[in-house]
Amino acid sequence: MSFVLVLLLALHGSALGQTLNSSFYRSSCPNLTTIVRAAVQQAVQAEARIAASFVRLHFHDCFVNGCDASILLDGTNLEQNAFPNAGSARGFDIVDSIKSSVESSCPGVVSCADLLALIARDSVVALNGPSWTVVFGRRDSLTASQSAANANLPPPTLNASALITSFQNQGLSTTDMVALSGAHTIGQARCTTFKARLYGPFQRGDQMDQSFNTSLQSSCPSSNGDTNLSPLDVQTPTSFDNRYFRNLQSRRGLLFSDQTLFSGNQASTRNLVNSYASSQSTFFQDFGNAMVRMGNINVLTGSNGEIRRNCGRTN
Repeated sequence: MSFVLVLLLALHGSALGQTLNSSFYRSSCPNLTTIVRAAVQQAVQAEARIAASFVRLHFHDCFVNGCDASILLDGTNLEQNAFPNAGSARGFDIVDSIKSSVESSCPGVVSCADLLALIARDSVVALNGPSWTVVFGRRDSLTASQSAANANLPPPTLNASALITSFQNQGLSTTDMVALSGAHTIGQARCTTFKARLYGPFQRGDQMDQSFNTSLQSSCPSSNGDTNLSPLDVQTPTSFDNRYFRNLQSRRGLLFSDQTLFSGNQASTRNLVNSYASSQSTFFQDFGNAMVRMGNINVLTGSNGEIRRNCGRTN
C-alpha cells in the first residue's frame, strides 16, 4: 500500500474518531494472520470457488450500513434473507470455523468484521491475486437489515452510470468501482442473474458475443435452470488475474453490470477496462487500494457495537 493511501486512511480515521490500523492485534492476538491464512488456504484448496464467495461476503457486508459483520447474523428478515444474498451468499460455516479457531487462541478479541476483511484478502492471495495491508479495529453490529441490503446492494442489471452512483453513495470512486468489479475474474453466477441477456432484447450497452451467448444457453435454458452456475470469467475462473477485463473487450462479460463497463456509454469505465486489460499490475494496485477503502466504510469503533464471540449471533 502506498504512503499516500496510508496517510489518507489515517487522516480519514482521525477525522471520524476511528482507530483502524494494521497492528491493532499485534499484542492481543499475535497469531491471527497465521490462523486465518492457513484456514483460507485449506478452504480454497478444497473448493476454489469459495474464494469468490468470501470476497463477496465482505463486499455485501460493507455496502449495507458499513463493514460491521451484519451479514453474518443469523435469523429471519435479516441481511442473509435479502434478495441479493438469499440462496447465493455462502461460506458462513467456514467463517464460523475460522472464528472458533481465533477464539481458541485469543477469546473475545477479534471482531467478525475484521475477520471478514482478512479472509477476503487471503482468499484473493490464495488464487494468485494481489495482497494489500489489512487494517483492523472494526467492531461488530448489534443488528442487521434486510431492507437495507435490498436497497443498497447493486443488482446485476445496473448500467455503468447507475453503478457509478451506487459506489459514489458509499464514498467510492469510479476507479474503485471498476477495479472492484474485477473480482468477477473468479467465482460463478446463477443463471437467473443473466438469463434475460440470452433470450430477451438487448439493453443499451449490452452487447454479447454470439458464440458466447450460444454456449451459455446449454447451461441456462430459457424455461428453467435458474440455479445453474456459469463462471464469471470463462477463461480462467479459478485464477485471480486481469482476464475478466479482456473478456469485456471481447463482449464476453457474463452479467449486464459487467459488460456495461466496456460497452455502455461511460467513457470513464471503458478507459479503465482498457487500462486493466493491458496492465495486470495496474489492476492489482487499484484493486488492493479499493479493497482498503471499501473496508473503511462506516465502521464501528471504540465503544460502538461489540466483539461477537459467535459471528452468527450477538453476545
